[in-house]
Amino acid sequence: MLQAFDIIGPIMIGPSSSHTAGAVRIGKYARSILGTTPVSALIRFSGSFAKTYKGHGTDKAVIAGILGMETDDERIRTSFDVAEEEGLKFTFEETEIDGAHPNTAEIILKDAAGKEALVQGASIGGGNIIINRINDTVTSISGKSDTLIVPHEDVPGMVAVVSNILAGNGVNIHGFSLCRDHKGGTAVMTIEIDGNIDESISKVILEQPNILAATVLKAI
Repeated sequence: MLQAFDIIGPIMIGPSSSHTAGAVRIGKYARSILGTTPVSALIRFSGSFAKTYKGHGTDKAVIAGILGMETDDERIRTSFDVAEEEGLKFTFEETEIDGAHPNTAEIILKDAAGKEALVQGASIGGGNIIINRINDTVTSISGKSDTLIVPHEDVPGMVAVVSNILAGNGVNIHGFSLCRDHKGGTAVMTIEIDGNIDESISKVILEQPNILAATVLKAI
């Protein structure tokens, strides 16, 4: 079912929901994946983003998101100046990512301690986004709801283990995807849920055999 946001888009600073609002949200999601304050950012634009990012302000928008701004923040237009004030160094590159959506950005962030996060996302229209890669993990995340990411060993019954824990804690799943590198290797569940999820649930999941990690990503 379409919601109002899907039709009219977010309240935002223009000129384009795809090239500005979507880019802000991708940048903000990358910051949330890093989980700390970034001091450097490498942004690779692919497809339409690579061709038009300067004219459409996509560069300023993605930096605004990395700084934690919302889509309607008046400072988006001066985000480069804000980045300098906050000590964020950034570089843009134009590239071509095979099979990627035309409006795709790959962002690599680092914090002062050297922690690094890679996030690839696409702006699909109306300010909506899809995060399709986090570090080495293929994902399909809209960013509209809390999301649980669970890498695990590819053995039978893992989906049931995790879903039973969520059901036992009153958590309702509305989106689910599973990918793996090869049979018997490492698989990753991406689970989007209704409402908020208590991060303590991830600790319970992590205690289960064959679970490698359990991370809760909050909606943006």
